[in-house]
Amino acid sequence: MSEKIYTGSCLCNTVKFEITGAIKNIIYCHCSKCRKAQGSAFATNGNIDIDKFNIITGENALTAYKSGDDQTKYFCKHCGSPIISKNARDPDKLRVRIGTIESAITEQPEAHIFVSSKANWEKIESDLPQFESYQPEL
Repeated sequence: MSEKIYTGSCLCNTVKFEITGAIKNIIYCHCSKCRKAQGSAFATNGNIDIDKFNIITGENALTAYKSGDDQTKYFCKHCGSPIISKNARDPDKLRVRIGTIESAITEQPEAHIFVSSKANWEKIESDLPQFESYQPEL
């Protein structure tokens, strides 16, 4: 059986990437940093193995923002699309912004995290588990 292959890109199509394999632990994050990075009520992220992520074009268009001691977010310097983030505490993994993936995704979101930090105007209408901070098994 062949591995799944997902393709994605930024808004201006400068940065194009490919993911080989499954996307794990897809979550909706409601923390204030994700809200600001997305300009929305939450960010939808999934974990991938770093060696399964390949930038096809536009690697030189990625720029980084260190959002915490261990966290670095990467986005397109032309259109601003957030693509991935890295955590120094887990160097073999990446978090990919699910909205940048163009392929049909078979994996499904598992939970809402940081709901204690959600926007006061947001109402979560979902049967998925909700956690005050990180999902316990992540």
